[in-house]
Amino acid sequence: MLIGEVARRSGVSARMLRHYDSLGLVRPTERTDAGYREYSGEDIRRIFHIESLRSLGLSLREVRSALDDPGFQPAELVDDLIRRTRERIAAETALLRRLRRIGAAEPAEWEDVLQIVTLLQALGSESAGKRQRAALSSVDEVPVPVEALVEAVLSETDPHVAGALRWALAQSRDSGVALLAEGLDSPVADVRKRAVQSIAEIPDDEAKVPLQEALTNPDVVVRRYAALALGPRGVADAVPTLIGMIVEGVHDVEAADALGALAKRRTSAEQIATRLVACLAPGAVEPAARRRLTQALADIPGTTTSRALVELSQDEDRAVALTATYLLTLRGAP
Repeated sequence: MLIGEVARRSGVSARMLRHYDSLGLVRPTERTDAGYREYSGEDIRRIFHIESLRSLGLSLREVRSALDDPGFQPAELVDDLIRRTRERIAAETALLRRLRRIGAAEPAEWEDVLQIVTLLQALGSESAGKRQRAALSSVDEVPVPVEALVEAVLSETDPHVAGALRWALAQSRDSGVALLAEGLDSPVADVRKRAVQSIAEIPDDEAKVPLQEALTNPDVVVRRYAALALGPRGVADAVPTLIGMIVEGVHDVEAADALGALAKRRTSAEQIATRLVACLAPGAVEPAARRRLTQALADIPGTTTSRALVELSQDEDRAVALTATYLLTLRGAP
């Protein structure tokens, strides 16, 4: 079969067939009476083998090794192809993600596109200083798409950069609460922590819903950060977690402050006082926890608190008694 007919039947151009011939991949083994090279059935089968291997992503050099090297190990090559394909897909996915982010920013001019690209590259820099400057400048310059900020803050390990990213999200027109909330279900504990910290710093009422849902998160760290953010927002559901933090001595000062902020609402004050007093019963908690709970009564108004402090001023634990006496003095009790 002459080259033109082979090209028509195989779909491989005559030019490529000549290239295969020059490389020694497929050399016609027969000749016509007129002296033209003619492909045999075996040659054509080899052409189809070459095209099949090329469809897997093999280079012509690799194809030749696969067909001609008796010691060729196909499993190793397939594993290498899988690795290279994954790398290519990852690179293409990253490019697609970047293009979508640029499009989401709705740039009006090419200068805007260049600024966005520069900021995105800076957010992915190995330099913490560059990442921090990019986060801070994302508010004043062409806005960085919120998806990029969320991805950056959920993966950021430097506390200063993370703080700048959280601030940028809080200032953004789209705070990305929904995207951050997805991070609360991450299998990685650090990602869950960063997600709840970021949501906690967003002032919008939109953040209150995922924070309330976070109070039942299986991760105790997530529950604690959510409670600390919800106390000043007047969400009474945070009270049990906040009191638990005081008992356990985990961010107990911040938890007491959150209870104090929540207690500014009269209905919440009595609920908080009642729960604190229940925990203060002798033997209910460890002595150190009773002292912290007594201190937490300082910012809780109401008669329940006043009565409890009077009783605690006579407590067997001298530290508890002295703290209660001092708090009574601050409240103007006789």
